Amino acid sequence: MMRVLAHGTLVVSCQAGPGNPFYSPEAMALMARAAEAGGAGAIRANGALDVAAIRAVTDLPIIGLNKLGDPAGVFITPTYDSAVGVAEAGADLIALDGTTRPRPDGQRLDQQIARIHEELGVPVLADVDSVDAGLAARAAGADLVATTLSGYTNGTPPTGPDVELVRQLAAKLDCPIVAEGRIRTPAHVRAVCDAGAYAVVVGHAITNPMDITARLVEAIPGT
Repeated sequence: MMRVLAHGTLVVSCQAGPGNPFYSPEAMALMARAAEAGGAGAIRANGALDVAAIRAVTDLPIIGLNKLGDPAGVFITPTYDSAVGVAEAGADLIALDGTTRPRPDGQRLDQQIARIHEELGVPVLADVDSVDAGLAARAAGADLVATTLSGYTNGTPPTGPDVELVRQLAAKLDCPIVAEGRIRTPAHVRAVCDAGAYAVVVGHAITNPMDITARLVEAIPGT
C-alpha cells in the first residue's frame, strides 16, 4: 500500500553511519518507533536493510535512499539500480541527489526519475542545493524537492536551516517543498514552515546522541 507524505509532516531521519553505536537496522527500527511515539508523520532511512527493519515496525511513510560511492560527489541514490532494493524493502518514496552534478552512471536525472516512476512505481524526492537545481529537478520529473544538500556542494554550510532557499523554492515550484538540513529547534521548524515548507525533516537533533552530546559539551566554558 502506497503511503502519502501529508502536508505538515515532521519526518524523522533515522540514519547512523559506521562508528556510531546505533549503526544497525535494529537500532534504526527502535529510533523509528520512538519517533512515531513522539508524533512523527514519516521516516527517512538509508539502505534496504534499515528500510526493511523500519517497515516491519511502523506503517508510517518511509522516504528511502541509498548512500553509495564518494560523499564528495553524487552519492544519495546515485543510480536507478541503487533505488531498487530500497523500494523493494518497503520505501514509499525514493530520495535522490537532485543537483546538477554528473551522475556516476552517466545517465541524466530525468532518465533515472522516469525509470523509478515506471519500474518501481514510487514518487521521487529530489535533494537539491540551490534554486536552479530545484527548478531542474522538478523539470526532470521530481515529485517533491528538498533542501537537503544546501551548503554541502559549494562552500561552507550555514549554521542553521536555509530558510531563504525554502522560500524561493516554494515561490517558484508547483510541487511540495521539504525543508531539511540543520533544523535543530522549534524556532527552526517554525521558520521553514513560515517560508513555505510542505514538510520538515529532522535528523541529528533527534536521532544522533553523539552529535547532540558534542554540541552541548562545546558549550561548557573551558572545553
